[in-house]
Amino acid sequence: MIYLPYLGSPADSEAAQPVVLGSPMRVPGREPLRHILVGSRDGVNQAVQQLHALTYAEQFQWSQPIVVPEAGITITPAQGEVLRYLVRWQLSQQS
Repeated sequence: MIYLPYLGSPADSEAAQPVVLGSPMRVPGREPLRHILVGSRDGVNQAVQQLHALTYAEQFQWSQPIVVPEAGITITPAQGEVLRYLVRWQLSQQS
């Protein structure tokens, strides 16, 4: 699940504040591995369903969809973490 320590309040202007995704709290003996899916609502939902079908992650474990504001999203990793990014092209459900 994505840990969201900060989301701009409704009083904040979405254009002024990016969504900040912070590092999850540490659990002894476990390592957090954050999965981030970015795309159309249908594409992201399809990927969540595919990961569920592969028994990788239950659908309820994912956060609710977060609309990306004009200011974007800021990912705040912990020191020493790495990031890898993968783009896979799949057929659009809207074709």
